Amino acid sequence: MSLRKPNDYVALDQADLVRLAQAGDREAFRAIMQQGNQRLFRIARGVVRDDAEAEDVLQEAYARAFAAIGGFRGEAGVQTWLTRIVLNEARDRVRKRRPTVDLDVVEQVQQAEVIPFPNAFGANPFGGGNPEVDAARMQIRSLIERAVDDLPTPFRMVFILRDIEGCSIEETAANLQLKPETVKTRLHRARRLLRQALDAQLGATMIGVFPFLGARCVRITEAVLARMEREGRLAPSGTFPAA
Repeated sequence: MSLRKPNDYVALDQADLVRLAQAGDREAFRAIMQQGNQRLFRIARGVVRDDAEAEDVLQEAYARAFAAIGGFRGEAGVQTWLTRIVLNEARDRVRKRRPTVDLDVVEQVQQAEVIPFPNAFGANPFGGGNPEVDAARMQIRSLIERAVDDLPTPFRMVFILRDIEGCSIEETAANLQLKPETVKTRLHRARRLLRQALDAQLGATMIGVFPFLGARCVRITEAVLARMEREGRLAPSGTFPAA
């Protein structure tokens, strides 16, 4: 067994991290999760609309993905691959919870007028300022989160990836397995619905919505690594399988 420092993994690209993970490298698994945790949590939450359940979804999706990582061929990036697994896990949970729900409803949406969604809150939008201003901003964030939760699922997922996560149209389309034109249409409709719901109250950015705090990131990452170790798919902490 040989020891590896976590810092060795920061500069590695995803292809190298995948190769190390396929060899059973604990820190490679950790790095892959840390790179994707916030986006994947937001995607899971966009489907299940509950923080605790979104964490469960993410942990289960990671466990399933890493159990099958030996067969990962790299046709898509590892984060795109993980996104699809997270979406499938989250959608399965919603179907079990509400068997009659149709998550692919509204496939054809009438082209809506684009109403720009505000995206400028300034630096450090939710802390370090006047307490009254900070409190108001927190209230605005809560309003936005509720409004996003209330969007129909097809619109909600596009909105989270495009306007909250900042993904390109092409990346969003690849993650959700949609046509780029469908992404554009759903995004326009999502923005219009949010405008109608919140009207003039929107003076905030999406930066602070559905925050993914360091403690949550660590909790999910460590829980997945511990599960893999219990299942015998990962060497004990601090070690790496001999080459």
